[in-house]
Amino acid sequence: QVQLVESGGGLVQPGGSLRLSCAASGSISGINLIYWYRQAPGKEREYVALISRSGDTKYADSVKGRFTISRDNAKNTVFLQMNSLKPEDTAVYYCKTPLFPNTWGQGTQVTVSS
Repeated sequence: QVQLVESGGGLVQPGGSLRLSCAASGSISGINLIYWYRQAPGKEREYVALISRSGDTKYADSVKGRFTISRDNAKNTVFLQMNSLKPEDTAVYYCKTPLFPNTWGQGTQVTVSS
């Protein structure tokens, strides 16, 4: 099955920005929905954003207006542009498709701290 690999995380100050990438080992053109999730230490994994094949997007209330999800089907990559980052955004971020419900990657660590 297609493997999704997250990258682009790092340490940023509050108010800063990061751009996360989710690179697929195969074509994503046939995958309708791709999600970003995140999990902070000691907390449950939570939904962040989703994007459809046609480009329709939805966001969790906690990130709405600050994060933007996009996809480049030709490059088999999904992106998450994160602006105005807050300490509460600190988490490991994962990309996910319901086509592979039991498969999770290693994620990429985002730390927002001064």
